[in-house]
Amino acid sequence: MKQIPNIFTLLNLFFGCLAIVAVMQTGLMATTDANGMQLIEIPEKIYWASIFIAVAAVIDFLDGFVARLLKASSEIGRQLDSLADVVSFGVAPGMIIYQFLRLSFAQQENGLEISTAWLLPSFIIPCAGAYRLARFNVDTTQSTGFKGVPIPAAGLLIASFPLVYWFSNSVWQVELLRNKWFWYSLIVMVSYLMVSTLPMLALKFAKGDTKKLLPFIILVVIAVVCAILSGWMAVAITFAAYVIISLVFNKK
Repeated sequence: MKQIPNIFTLLNLFFGCLAIVAVMQTGLMATTDANGMQLIEIPEKIYWASIFIAVAAVIDFLDGFVARLLKASSEIGRQLDSLADVVSFGVAPGMIIYQFLRLSFAQQENGLEISTAWLLPSFIIPCAGAYRLARFNVDTTQSTGFKGVPIPAAGLLIASFPLVYWFSNSVWQVELLRNKWFWYSLIVMVSYLMVSTLPMLALKFAKGDTKKLLPFIILVVIAVVCAILSGWMAVAITFAAYVIISLVFNKK
């Protein structure tokens, strides 16, 4: 029984590996539009990486729930969870950014011949995520809240963009995801939020403490409304709302 939560954690890692495979098999392809112009595009199957990361996130939530339910929490489970999270919500999203940066540069003349050095900033994301998890593992003050944005939230934010790219009807959203400066800005912002000590909300409550449910109710309402109005862009909006609400409700 004690190993059941660890099995869930390993499933998290398994789907993180599948996400990486999906991204690695997604190169760039050349197509021709109605006017005979050559277009460089990223294959549609990259969104499978988003799906695998989402599944990993669900399993990541369940392993903690199962551990508490079975009273099978352990130090090895805690460390294993962090190792799995680095892959599923750090390395896999970093690879997604790597491919979108390639796409961004491919839009300009001789863009396919750029130095790999321009693509390497994408791996700052897994590095920041690993640092955040290491700090979390040795910090005993994060029992009711987080310091810095948790890596699953950052991973899900990045994983949402392939879905936005392929299923959005908004031209500006698609063009934004073809802009390298958007990705560089995102890398800086998300990495900072993870390694910072900004107080973030966590779904952890003391028994009978219903007041702390209010920010999560607000967040759920925002997520539902945005999902109806904005489609997959709702993930990014909800992420921004999570950061803002965390800072507002944790303000001393």
